[in-house]
Amino acid sequence: MRTPMFGTRLPRYRTRSGAFDDMVAAQIRRLNGAWPQLVKPVQFAVEDVPPSQPAPWEPEPSFASQCFPASHGIPARIVLYRMPIQSKSRSRMDLELAIRDEVVLRLAELYGRRPDEIDPDWSL
Repeated sequence: MRTPMFGTRLPRYRTRSGAFDDMVAAQIRRLNGAWPQLVKPVQFAVEDVPPSQPAPWEPEPSFASQCFPASHGIPARIVLYRMPIQSKSRSRMDLELAIRDEVVLRLAELYGRRPDEIDPDWSL
């Protein structure tokens, strides 16, 4: 029987999707510290790829993320699509910044604000 080449406590043990989820959770925690009234009522999700058919009311579909406003007892939702975001990123830092920009952009879209109001470092 073979044993793992590295221990489960080492960072290399995490899968790419697990590391992506951790980065999204870190951004949500960071924004929740500054804007709890904006972040708490929103549900966040990560999916691998966007749906193949965009919604008919979307003028220009985004392949990196989507937001869905609250309606009829369903809370507002933000969905990040892992593979399109990862494919645009060349390094871990690029990936963290892309995740930050997508989360801030979608929060701003949900609340009708400018992204730089929510995060002054947005898109820098």
